[in-house]
Order: sequence, then C-alpha cells, then structure tokens
Amino acid sequence: MIANFITGSRIIFSLAMLNFPVFSAGFYFCYMLAGFTDMIDGTIARKLGTESMFGKNFDTIADIVFVASAAYKLFPEFIIPWVIWLWISIIAVIKIINIILGFVKKKKFTAVHSLANKVTGAVLFLLPLTLTVLDIRYSSIPVCMIASFAAIQEGYLIFRCGSAGGNERISKNSV
Repeated sequence: MIANFITGSRIIFSLAMLNFPVFSAGFYFCYMLAGFTDMIDGTIARKLGTESMFGKNFDTIADIVFVASAAYKLFPEFIIPWVIWLWISIIAVIKIINIILGFVKKKKFTAVHSLANKVTGAVLFLLPLTLTVLDIRYSSIPVCMIASFAAIQEGYLIFRCGSAGGNERISKNSV
C-alpha cells in the first residue's frame, strides 16, 4: 500500500513537471522527486513484504509516464542528430518486440528487472541533469550503448532463458 502510494506519486510529479519551464527549479524539483520515488518504491515493497503483481505493473506504468513527461519537455530543447534518433528508435522497436513476443509466448506481461535495465534507468535519469553542461551529441552515445545492451539482453532473457537467476529477475505479471 505504501509502496503503491509512492509509485502513484511518481505519476503526479511527472505530470507536474509538464507545468514548469525546462531547467527551472520547479522542473528539477519534480524531476528529482519522481526519480527518487522510482528508486525507493520497490525497496519499500520488498522490505514491507507488500510486493504484488499490481505494484509491479503500476511501477512500469509510472516509469512510462515519467519518461514520456521528461521526453516531452526535454526533446524540443535540443537538436538531436538523426543518427541518435535512429538509434533510439531501434532500441524502442526492440523493447516493443520484447514486450509483444514475451506476452505472446508467456500469455502474461513480462517485465525484466535486470541489472542492465537498472543501469539504463540510472543513466537515463542522470542524462537531463548533465544537458546544460554536456553536448547531447556526445552524452547520448553511452546512454544509447547501455540501453541497446539492456534491450538485447532483455530479449535474450525472455526468449532463451525463460527465467533468469541472480540480479536478472523476470517478473511474470497478469495485466
């Protein structure tokens, strides 16, 4: 219950970001709070023993709202080279294929909580914090490299392994 409340607050902070100019104190405040909730909701759910299929799916939805809100605000602020747009599109297509084929294969929504996906989330979270000092043409390359590896690994874990051990957990949740 508490973890789901924290997850829900990520959606609220993400939508609140839309009301502030990019790089303003209000934008960064909402961005940081949304990111903080992403870091703690799962840990709190595990510590309190309140993990649930709903919570895992709700977390994924909150992540999508957060990323979409940040992208909506940030993308217009930069001239992103076409090759980076192409790279991002390829990563998105791989992730969409993973989701669709994972659902077809397992008849359930399959979210991979791998170390690579967590690292991707961390570098994506940090990227907007660097954009006022680093050129996006260069700062986006390592992010895309890590995200590419994570997307490919995700597909491998879903289709080849069926389930993974250690840090690579596959959560099979009903939608």
